Amino acid sequence: MRLIVVFDTNILISGTGWKGSPSRCLELARTGMVQHITCQEMLAEFSEKLQTKLKFPRDQVTKTIVDLLDFTEIVKITHMLKVVDVDPDDNVVVECAVVGEADFIVTGDGHLLTIGNYQGIAIIKAKDFLDRVRK
Repeated sequence: MRLIVVFDTNILISGTGWKGSPSRCLELARTGMVQHITCQEMLAEFSEKLQTKLKFPRDQVTKTIVDLLDFTEIVKITHMLKVVDVDPDDNVVVECAVVGEADFIVTGDGHLLTIGNYQGIAIIKAKDFLDRVRK
């Protein structure tokens, strides 16, 4: 049984722009060792951040999204979940994980990391995820 994981947008951006733990996390999904899930809302944010933070031209954004979709399952969320009061935008990440029956949320977001676990879904940093997968 493969682990199901939601990579928060900050992990997707770091994994796309630089080498390191986030990049290795994405490689696990790309090679099929784990199943990555996301939602349209997170894809839209990822696309926007590729343009604004990484300064990718539109065609490179499209290519990056298409590549991600090759190893990603998309789930539909309803925006009904209210878990993160401090940063309501983070609720999308948690709801995506719940709907997709994820085992992990991998993030660098302090608001999410503070939760630690939600309905049995571990919320951890990229390095900690890699350590768990290696075991």
